[in-house]
Amino acid sequence: MLTGIEEVDWASLGHAYGPADDVPELLRGLASADPAERETALDGMYGAVHHQGDVYDSTLACIPFLLELVADPVVQDRGPLVELLTSIGGIELDDDDELDELDPDEEEFIPAANYAMAAAAIAAGADVFLGLVSDADPEVRLAAPCALASLHPEPALVLTLLRERLTVERDTEVRLALVAAVGRIALRHASLRAETVDWLGWLARAAHDPGLRLAALAQRARCAPGDIPDDIVPWVTGLLEEIRVTAQASAAPGSEGSRHAPPTLIGQVRELLEEHAAGRPAPWTEELLRTLHTALDDRVDDRVALILAQLRSPDWGQRSDAIWLCGGLIRVWRGRYEEVVRLVGAQLQDPEPRLREAATSFLERLFELGAPAADALAARLAGGPYGPAQGGGGPGGFLGRSGRDGALLALARAGDARAVPLLARALEEGEVRRELLYAMDGLGPSAAMLAPPLRRRLAEVELDERLYDRATPLLYALAAVRGGQAVPEVLRVLRGAPSNRRDWVREAALRTLAAFGPAARPAVPDIRRLLGAESAAVATTAARALWAAEGDPAEVLSALERWLRPGVSGADRCSAAQALGEIGPAAAAAAPALLPGLASRDLWVRVRSAAALWRVSGDAATALPVLLAAWEENRHARVDVAECLAEMGPAAAEAQLVILTELTRRRRHNAREGASGSHDVHLDEKLLTLCRAALARMERGVF
Repeated sequence: MLTGIEEVDWASLGHAYGPADDVPELLRGLASADPAERETALDGMYGAVHHQGDVYDSTLACIPFLLELVADPVVQDRGPLVELLTSIGGIELDDDDELDELDPDEEEFIPAANYAMAAAAIAAGADVFLGLVSDADPEVRLAAPCALASLHPEPALVLTLLRERLTVERDTEVRLALVAAVGRIALRHASLRAETVDWLGWLARAAHDPGLRLAALAQRARCAPGDIPDDIVPWVTGLLEEIRVTAQASAAPGSEGSRHAPPTLIGQVRELLEEHAAGRPAPWTEELLRTLHTALDDRVDDRVALILAQLRSPDWGQRSDAIWLCGGLIRVWRGRYEEVVRLVGAQLQDPEPRLREAATSFLERLFELGAPAADALAARLAGGPYGPAQGGGGPGGFLGRSGRDGALLALARAGDARAVPLLARALEEGEVRRELLYAMDGLGPSAAMLAPPLRRRLAEVELDERLYDRATPLLYALAAVRGGQAVPEVLRVLRGAPSNRRDWVREAALRTLAAFGPAARPAVPDIRRLLGAESAAVATTAARALWAAEGDPAEVLSALERWLRPGVSGADRCSAAQALGEIGPAAAAAAPALLPGLASRDLWVRVRSAAALWRVSGDAATALPVLLAAWEENRHARVDVAECLAEMGPAAAEAQLVILTELTRRRRHNAREGASGSHDVHLDEKLLTLCRAALARMERGVF
C-alpha cells in the first residue's frame, strides 16, 4: 500500500501552510486502523493539502495514492476519500466565477493548470469508481455516484451503470445519490439530457418508493426547469405526506448514538449534521426540496404554496425544512409572505427546540415583514411551556440562555410596542445583545421610556480602550429614542474618549447629540470646538449637531464647505454633502460648492451631492439626471436615490417609468448569489416603500 510514497520529494512541494513534508504521514493516517487517526488525517488533507478547495503541487502528488486507497477494500472510511477526490478533481474550469478567483497577483498564486491537471489525473484513474457503486460499505456507495458523474470521461457508460444499479440498491440515501448523479450527468452533457429527462419523468411516476419519486421529480425539474408540471405543488405535497406516513411506520424506536469525534473540523461538522438529522425519519427530504426550489426559481407562488403545505405538516422536521427554505426564498424574491410568516410564528410554541430555533432565526431578519408573527412572538416572550420568562437565571438575566433574545429582537424589528417594556427589563439586567440596541429606532414614541435605563447603562461604561465597542450601541439607542436628558452622559463619553478610535467615539457621540436637537444646547461649546477637527467625519457630524442644537447656519456652512474643496477624499465630501442635505433650504448658499461633486468619478459623491443639491436649493433639473444615472449604474444606490425622488414628488416626474419598473420586478434589488446580509430584506422593502411613496406623490401632483 502507498507504494512509492518515499520516492516523492515532498519537502520540495507545498500546501497551504508551507512545505509538504508532512503529507506522507497524512496519507498513512488515512489508511490507519484507528478511526481517530483517520479523521485527523482527513482533516489535515482538507485543512492544508486541499485548503478551501485549492489544488497545490502536493495535492497533485497525492492523487495516485488516494486512488490506491479508495480501491483497497481493507481501508476503512473510504467514502470520505472518494468525496475528497471528487472535490479535488471537480472544479469546473469553464466557470468564469471560479477562474476569476485564481488571481496571479496573490501572494500564494495557484496556477489554473493545477486544476486542469487534477481533473485529468483523476479522470485517468476514474475506472476505480465503477466498482465502488456495489461496494459493501454504504458510505462508499453513497459517494461513488457523484464521483462518477463528475469525473469519469465516459458519461454514457456511467449513466447506464447508475440506472442499472438503481434496480438492485436497497439503501435509501444511496438510491437518492444515484438519482442525483443521473441528474448531474444530464446537466453536464447536453447530448444525454433529453433521454435522461424522459427517464427521470418515468421514474417520478413509476417508482414504488415515494422518496425515489420525489428525488426523480426534483432532478427532472433541475434538468428541465422550463418544463415543470403545473400541478407540481399538489404532486410534491402528496409525496411528502406519503414519505411521512411510510417513514413513521418504519421508524425504529430509540436513536443511534454518534461515534466519538476527535477535536477536528470534520468531526464538528459531522456532529452538527447528526444533531440536525436526529429524531427525523426522513431527513434527506430537505436536500430534495432544496433542489426543487432552485429549479422553480422565480415561480414564487408555487414555492410559497409548497412551503405553506410543509408548515402545516404534522412532521416537525418538514416544518423546520420549510422555514430554512423560506429563508432563501424571501431573501431573493419579493412576494406575499404574510401567511408564511404567521405560520412560522406558530412554531414558536412547538415543543421541539430545533424548530423554535429555526423559527426565531428566520423571524429575526424580517423587520417589518415580521408583523404577522408579532402576536406569536409576544406570546413566546410572555411565557409558555418551554421556558417562561423569568428574572435572574444566570448570565444575561431574563434573556440570558433562554433563547428569548432572538424573539425579542424580531418583535422589536417588527416595530411592535410590546417589545418596549421587555427591552426596559433587559436593560436593567446583565448584558444586552447589541442588535437589540440597534433595533430601537423603529419603535416610535413608546420607546421614550427606554431613555432612563439607557442613560444609566451609558454612565456605567468605562472610558477605556473598549469604549467604542461598548458605548456606540448605547449612543445609537439613545439617539433612536431621543433621550435628550442623557446629554451629560454623552458629553462624558465625548470628552473622555481614549486615543484608541477616538474619532470614531466622537463621531458616534456627536451623532447622538444631533438627534437630540435643541435639547443638546448644553453641549454646544464642546460641539463647536470639534467643528475644526482634522477628521471630516467628526467635523461634519459636529456641524450637524450644532445646526440641530442652535439652528444657525452661518458658522455651520463654512465648516462644511471646507470639506467640499478640490482634493478632498470622496468619503469626506460625502459626509459634508449629507450634512448640508440635512440642513436643507437654510443651506442654499452652499449650493455652488456642491456642483463639482456632480461630475465626480466616485458614484457616491455624485449621489450625495445631487441629493444635497435638491434638498438645499430645490434644483431638480440639475440633480435628477445624476440620480437616475446612478440608479442604473449601481443598484445599491437605489434606496438613497428613491428617498430623494419621494421628496421631489412631481419634480421627479420623468423618473416615473424607472419607479414603475422597480415596483414590477420580482427579484430583490440587492439579492446576491451565495451571500446575504441581516438587513437585505429590510433594505429592499424600504426601497419598495419609497418607490410607492414617490409614485403616489407624482400622481397626486403634491409638492
